[in-house]
Amino acid sequence: MRDETLLVEDLMLMLLDDETGAVAGAGTLHYPLGGALLAELALRGRVETDEGRAGLNGAKVLAVGDGPLPDPLLGSAYEKVAERPRGVETLLLDIGGGLWKPMTDRLVERGFIRRESRRRLGVFRTTRLPVDDARHEAELRQRICAVLEDGESPDARTAAVIALLSASGTLPSLHPAPKWSTTVYERAKELEKASWVATAVGTAVTRTTTANTVASAVVTASVIT
Repeated sequence: MRDETLLVEDLMLMLLDDETGAVAGAGTLHYPLGGALLAELALRGRVETDEGRAGLNGAKVLAVGDGPLPDPLLGSAYEKVAERPRGVETLLLDIGGGLWKPMTDRLVERGFIRRESRRRLGVFRTTRLPVDDARHEAELRQRICAVLEDGESPDARTAAVIALLSASGTLPSLHPAPKWSTTVYERAKELEKASWVATAVGTAVTRTTTANTVASAVVTASVIT
């Protein structure tokens, strides 16, 4: 039996396409991944926010408690928080930046996904990350659908995963996805708004997406003129 997974591992499993391993929301992936580690630390009572010191990058995040953490990823994230109080959005990027490869490596090592390398046209090497052992992901997906589709009350960890998926904007594009409806959207948004981490992720993702859209529009306009 596998050890308990981290929230960031559960989130990655949900974001990866089961057949190809393509990741939903790839352009802003660092925000929800960093958010998952912060949410894990919050659930373990190792970080908290100082709402009275909120700035442009959100509320200041403080490291609390002491003692070792059970996973190196959590330990590294905690150390970054402990360096000095910083806005949550700044920490999302600092903690989540560069996590894609170590996270996929972990999931491969734990047998959740496998890495397949191929050559296209005998020249271009491509890598796929399809699911290998889907049991844990299937159980997680079942819990998520029970909350979003059937209205069941979530446990804290399932609520955190749903909140982060909602904040990342990827829920409708997951493959396979929950049965999308206004009710599903509203339930997910309710959990997102209840989480200070997910709220910060949503703000960061929206800000980045908007900036990219504006930049693309400017480039297109300059080419046309």
